[in-house]
Amino acid sequence: MLHRRHPRHAPTQLDTRNIRLGASASIAAVLLSVFALTLTDRGMEMLGRGVSFLEYYAGVLALVSLTATVALGLLTTERVFLSPANRVRAQLAHRAAAFAGTAFLLTHVALMISLEHVSPAAAVIPVEGIYVGFGTIAFDAMVVVVITGIVRGRFAVTGRPWVWRLMHASAYVAWPVSILHGLTAGRWAASWVSWSYIACLAAVASALLVRLLATMLRPPQTAEWVDAPEASDAPVEVPAGVNAPVSLAEARRKYREAG
Repeated sequence: MLHRRHPRHAPTQLDTRNIRLGASASIAAVLLSVFALTLTDRGMEMLGRGVSFLEYYAGVLALVSLTATVALGLLTTERVFLSPANRVRAQLAHRAAAFAGTAFLLTHVALMISLEHVSPAAAVIPVEGIYVGFGTIAFDAMVVVVITGIVRGRFAVTGRPWVWRLMHASAYVAWPVSILHGLTAGRWAASWVSWSYIACLAAVASALLVRLLATMLRPPQTAEWVDAPEASDAPVEVPAGVNAPVSLAEARRKYREAG
């Protein structure tokens, strides 16, 4: 019995070098724009307003992005409702949401430290009380998720993908803990913020429901029989003259006759 393996998805042009170059160019453009704003008084005023906005809402934006990351992560490996091409698109959206969430999270942590709302140690160690500590735990878990996402290929090469899945599952810890942090730390949340948290819960719950339904509807995996020639113990007969030794003189003679 032989087992014939099929590719997990069809070839796609979505995950290409041009997309990565475009993302890098976009980041460089944003950084250059920020630097240009610092050269004028009007630009500094605009940056001040932007910092004030991010001081209050960078954490919310990080939570929304993390919610999209978790929901898409639940759907990317699904083979019942999603076609191979759509799974690839979902994986790209999952990576984009994770990148945006990481950027907002780092911005949130940097602003909280630079504005002296928390100590630098609070970024990695829960030393500022239980409510801020929820954010610290979520940040540490998110760091593990990002690192494992970057080095995913190394786990696949070592033949221990279960280690990667276990470590990458830290996202399922970071997400609910970050919601607790957002609801309890800092100022009292506005009504629309609370509703956004409820929407985040509904989004992940919906993705989890789809994943469970697909798992139940997935057909069982069975081995596939492939026709193959029968093995035989009979010796293989080699025609006369094949691979027979030829002297150097004989080879030269044949070469001259052929020329």
